[in-house]
Amino acid sequence: MRILIINGPNLNMLGVREPSVYGTGSYEQLCAMLHGWADMLDVEIEIFQSNHEGAIVDEIQEALGNFDGIVINPAAYTHTSVAILDALKAVSIPTVEVHISDVNAREEFRRHSFVSLYAMKTIAGLGFDGYRVALETLKTALAE
Repeated sequence: MRILIINGPNLNMLGVREPSVYGTGSYEQLCAMLHGWADMLDVEIEIFQSNHEGAIVDEIQEALGNFDGIVINPAAYTHTSVAILDALKAVSIPTVEVHISDVNAREEFRRHSFVSLYAMKTIAGLGFDGYRVALETLKTALAE
């Protein structure tokens, strides 16, 4: 089982960017945790991060035929990108959306997610552990 993990803009700045919101763990620490969880769950993962919407769309399109599932944290593009939504719908790969912070408890504009219109589930507010839950959710769904 192959799962693509996509991280959007500014997630490469974890540990530096607003630690009161996103915690003090770095992006490198998140990636190490993801690999550990993948090993524990016996799934293969590939991790991709970009600050550019088009690169994320390209990565989603390239996932077609190469991945069984997608975990995506579109970050700021959550609230603005119809292009990412359309790419997910086009490839029709089971997808779980994840957010480190509780977007529903933050500014009003963060409460709308285009990606949630496609994703089978949205996990928010669990910190890095939300990615583990997302991987578990996908593995269960794909095994059915």
